[in-house]
Amino acid sequence: MELGNISKPTYGPGPEAPGSSTPGLVTMAHGFLRLVQPNPLPVELFNFGQSQSEFKQEEDIHELLLYELGFLVCAAIGILFIILVPLVGCCFCCCRC
Repeated sequence: MELGNISKPTYGPGPEAPGSSTPGLVTMAHGFLRLVQPNPLPVELFNFGQSQSEFKQEEDIHELLLYELGFLVCAAIGILFIILVPLVGCCFCCCRC
């Protein structure tokens, strides 16, 4: 393994994402994740050195729900489709007047 010049290192470009046979799907998945959860994780809420009495429970829960809001909306839409699609299909099949 060659170390090169240690006193004056040269830096190259950062790591690149691996190539994919389906770049369109990869771009679409990353776009969806950026759309659903644009905010970074509030790491300051997970300080395990604090005792239970020091937590601001309501504010912490509100901030976590705000962080997870995109996933909660997607889950609500998914549950709505899981309920509505079979119901509408049943109405079309049974009530073909």
